[in-house]
Amino acid sequence: MAFPGRSPRAVVIGGGVGGLACAIDLQRRGVEVCLLERAAVVGGKMRQVEVGGRGIDAGPTVLTMRWVFEGLFADAGTSLDEQVRLSPLEVLARHAWQDGSRLDLYADRERSAAAIEAFAGPAEARGFGEFCAHTEAIYRHVSEPFIGAARPTLPSLAASLGLGGLRNLFKIDFHRSMWKALGDFFKDPRLRQMFGRYATYYGSDPFTAPATLNLIAHVEQTGVWTVDGGMIGMAQAMARVAAGLGVEIRCDAEVASIATLGGKVRGVVLADGSALAADVVIFNGDVAALGDGRFGPVIAGAVKAPPVARRSLSAVTWASLARVRGWPLLRHNVCFSRDYAGEFAALGAAGRLPDEPTVYICAQDRSDPAEPATEDPQRVLILVNAPPRGGQGRFTVPEIDACQRATLQLLQRCGLEVTMDPSTTSLTTPNEFAAMFPGSGGALYGSATQGWTDSLTRHAARTKLKGLYLAGGSVHPGAGVPMATLSGRYAARSVCEDLASTAGWRPADTAGGTSTRSATTVVTG
Repeated sequence: MAFPGRSPRAVVIGGGVGGLACAIDLQRRGVEVCLLERAAVVGGKMRQVEVGGRGIDAGPTVLTMRWVFEGLFADAGTSLDEQVRLSPLEVLARHAWQDGSRLDLYADRERSAAAIEAFAGPAEARGFGEFCAHTEAIYRHVSEPFIGAARPTLPSLAASLGLGGLRNLFKIDFHRSMWKALGDFFKDPRLRQMFGRYATYYGSDPFTAPATLNLIAHVEQTGVWTVDGGMIGMAQAMARVAAGLGVEIRCDAEVASIATLGGKVRGVVLADGSALAADVVIFNGDVAALGDGRFGPVIAGAVKAPPVARRSLSAVTWASLARVRGWPLLRHNVCFSRDYAGEFAALGAAGRLPDEPTVYICAQDRSDPAEPATEDPQRVLILVNAPPRGGQGRFTVPEIDACQRATLQLLQRCGLEVTMDPSTTSLTTPNEFAAMFPGSGGALYGSATQGWTDSLTRHAARTKLKGLYLAGGSVHPGAGVPMATLSGRYAARSVCEDLASTAGWRPADTAGGTSTRSATTVVTG
């Protein structure tokens, strides 16, 4: 493969944050990039819906790991602060139970400890301190060899832990479930619920997910930010930077197939019949969409499609201008079910919506804990977890109606009366998520992490087919906005390494690189 007199060309399929990050890194390094997005706007799962003339975040609502975006923008010759306005949150979330108890978890560890002591006693506060030290240690152990590596392996992870090798892997707490590990630190079942909920950030079940995922609690404690204009503002900033570098961005451009010839990618064919030639194609979508053959049989053979049974959680969401009466909402609020084990048994083995779901509310007009309650209509995203049945066994209207009744009843038992007007409410179920994100069945996080090796078996950027690469939340390093962003950067790095080794092409010199080493110093230092 040679590129005499021209730069190599890349097509990025999918305008989520992984695809946008990949496009930025490729373009700044001298690759000509065209990004194709099947929706009307970029952002992917980081989407915003308009309700009653107002935009409501209807996808991710939490921004963490700020260093990921600082590195991306710095390497592109700009800065995060130049492109978006972020505001740190003082309170990570307000939590409520049906016995009338409530607990705020703070970004400041000492304030959280004091709140937990007042909530559940000094022994639980001491357990929280031990839990924080434990999760910080897990993060330190995995930040470089896993999060900061484009293709981690069991040997590389063991080697990073120094003398003792595989024996030291126990330091990352892979050998037991999150729920079991939480029992070592908290006797109060409400606290185990509160911290066990972090498994759902990865689309997983705290009763089966490895305790390594408790590190998510540490990541949140190091900082949560809101984005001015909503989370979509981050995707818009990334698109703006990409376009400024010369990336061609086409929306309403659906790819029908990926063209190959002689065992190598040659470009893509769009749904309108037009074709684009390319030296490499980066697919930023659910890996299952490739594995199920929708982009062609040759492409299906290039990846190993994850089994349907291993799909991560989906969700039912209501983006609404709603009236909320009761205690004052903060930005992030969680109201818990009484039977956590039963809830996840329904979501998992039974494959149905739970009779009593835990409910998350993002109140997007709220941020200051000093603000009093208001009965004025406010922008809220209400979310409950759901099984990924959007592709097969689609949810029926009666099932969704019953879920809405159960959701509102639970909120009422937790002290909140929520009134949603259908004319100012946008409902999204796993059925719609499956349509928006092909191959996923509505799963929002790729494959669930159910065992300690699952994170190591996610696809990396390279595939078996020459010229085809992967990015997005279904590949390494996993789900979530910062992780998907890193996946795009790792895909770009792999592309440039392979182009340079096979064609004598040299990537353009840059002021930076894929900035991952700052993870430890920025997040834990």
